[in-house]
Amino acid sequence: MDKTTDFDPAWLNEYVLPNYGRYNVWPVRGEGPYVWDRDGKKYLDFAGGVAVCPLGHCPPPVVKALTDQANTLIHVSNWYCIDKQAELARILIEECVKIPGKCFFSNSGAEANEGLLKLARKYGQQTGGRYEIITFTGSFHGRTFGAMTATAQEKIHGGFGPLPPGFVYVPFNDVQALEAAITDKTVAILVEPVQGESGVNAVTPDFLRNAQRLCKEKDLLLLLDEVQVGFGRAGELTGWRAIIPGDEIQPDGISWAKAIGSGFPLGGFWVNDRRDLSKVLGPGTHGTTYGGSPLACAVGIATLRAIIDGKLCDNAKTLGASIAAAGRGWNHPLIKEVRQLGLFIGWELNAEAITEKSGGKLPSIFLAQKLLDAGMMVTPAGPNVVRWLSPLNITAGQAEEGLTLFKSVLDEIAN
Repeated sequence: MDKTTDFDPAWLNEYVLPNYGRYNVWPVRGEGPYVWDRDGKKYLDFAGGVAVCPLGHCPPPVVKALTDQANTLIHVSNWYCIDKQAELARILIEECVKIPGKCFFSNSGAEANEGLLKLARKYGQQTGGRYEIITFTGSFHGRTFGAMTATAQEKIHGGFGPLPPGFVYVPFNDVQALEAAITDKTVAILVEPVQGESGVNAVTPDFLRNAQRLCKEKDLLLLLDEVQVGFGRAGELTGWRAIIPGDEIQPDGISWAKAIGSGFPLGGFWVNDRRDLSKVLGPGTHGTTYGGSPLACAVGIATLRAIIDGKLCDNAKTLGASIAAAGRGWNHPLIKEVRQLGLFIGWELNAEAITEKSGGKLPSIFLAQKLLDAGMMVTPAGPNVVRWLSPLNITAGQAEEGLTLFKSVLDEIAN
């Protein structure tokens, strides 16, 4: 079996686990908001690796940082001092969070959330032996055992039991249910300011305010999962400030990943300095081999500098609002609702109307495939929503290109 010379697409099925339902598209090159496949077909990429490419593909500042650092120092153990780690943490705290605290760097969002879960458990053991963490229906926190169990979706849990104990699931945006779920075992509340995987559903200001109130009253940790919403996606550097501007909300921990590394594996979490929280995970309590490497942090610095210095949050707010207004103005029979914060856009589909034409496929999967055929990448979010997760630096012309492609496919399905 000599397969050492010519590439064979069959290798994917032969050698790679079939845990993804992949579209039959083989991307080979990207530039800005565009991707080309192995056959030369061009796509407008408004999926962005699921919110991972805030500057589009191969952005020059990131390519330069990656190349320069790779020629200098790729990896060194966290047993030593890493200057790029310190620099990235300073940017995150002083320019993004703007609340005193400390950062830990990992490789992914699931790892970042695992860190927050460990923080909560350790804090609970130090304050009376508490261990329960409240999360919410429709959430998504990752695929590791802790993060998967924190995810309040049965379809994510299926077949992996018994799951770790200590998680309590509450209806999203239901203040009364949240208050009723708190017991003397509760130590933390973990919530996404905007739920991405279930369809771009934002936490309400009232719910977020009450969650913080309950945390203060009962000495609970308020933990925010900003893996998908952070760094400009919702029009603010911190996702919660797209819900409640200013300094009213003071979280105890925040998890990050996706956009922070422009596609390079990088995640992390922040812990508030108050109540000595940032001392809970001391030496020997948590660690990583690759997290916070010089290479990863150099990419993170370049990415954040481009977002902050380029005022891309403003661009996201302006173009996102324009896109949503245009879509609502269509009054299209296949669109039920447009949900938008910055360039975090969820198109809820008229499921009944699309199902009649989809041949039994879920509406979001069916539409995503039709859009791929037309040269546009989007991301399904549950059965009835597709997400637009375009680069934050798209132009008005590229936004219009996306709207034109999107509407033409909707019209084709409707007719």
